[in-house]
Amino acid sequence: MRGDTEAEPAAGPPARASSDEPVGDGSHVPADPAPRTLPALDVLGEGLGAAATVLRANAVAAGLDATVPTCPGWTVRDLVAHQGMVHRWAASHLRRSPVTDTAALEQAGRGSADLLGWFDEGATDLLQALVDAPDDLAGRPFLLDAPAPRLFWARRQCHETTIHAVDALAARLGRPPRAEETWIRPAVALDGIDELLTGFVPRPRQGVTHDPGLRVVVAPDAAGRAWLLELAPDRPPVTTRLARSPGDASPEADAVITGGPVEVLLRLWSRAGEPRDAVERWWADTVTVAW
Repeated sequence: MRGDTEAEPAAGPPARASSDEPVGDGSHVPADPAPRTLPALDVLGEGLGAAATVLRANAVAAGLDATVPTCPGWTVRDLVAHQGMVHRWAASHLRRSPVTDTAALEQAGRGSADLLGWFDEGATDLLQALVDAPDDLAGRPFLLDAPAPRLFWARRQCHETTIHAVDALAARLGRPPRAEETWIRPAVALDGIDELLTGFVPRPRQGVTHDPGLRVVVAPDAAGRAWLLELAPDRPPVTTRLARSPGDASPEADAVITGGPVEVLLRLWSRAGEPRDAVERWWADTVTVAW
């Protein structure tokens, strides 16, 4: 998520996009819109801590000079310095003294005699900043449909660190990991999907349009919820959360993206290997949020 300090996270295309999935034929109306369901603050904090631990362990195993297959052009050193900077940047917002020179902050990490120790300090400080922040923390989150600032920062950094921990795992493996090779819990994956589809993709600055219009349903297996993404040539995307029950037919759509929650998350963030069909290729090329 190289652009994260400017509101952008790691990039990505869809999950198992469905040339082989039944597409809605118009005979089924979408399920009722579903309310947003957010993990508790402690769940997001645990997810952040776990991801930071995984990132560090795989960085050590891969070596700082190893390349990162899921972030072309990056080494593990780049990855660790970037994520350590983002942790400090987020903590500065939680402490109501935002850092503005993020490049200098990242350079400080690169110049550290112990980059991994520097990373650890930043992750620990971020977790402490989340504990210390008041529930009524002031500020304006940079994503659409964002929760209150304290929960927003916990959520954003949980998912930011999770995706970059996947990158560190890819560096160790020498390839994008399979969903079952990760530590990611389905509940965290589902919330990461929700943040991407409702917070990042619909922003006007994302510039995502499609001519002619395109309707994409993202429906992870056994999730109890799905997302309908409607794209047009002349406006930002519109995402609708859908309540789902076992056996529900998919709403009318041009493509259905399905698979396990972690698999879907990895594919939406371009962390699962080559796109599988034309829709995924378009997503990878167009719905890109930056590393």
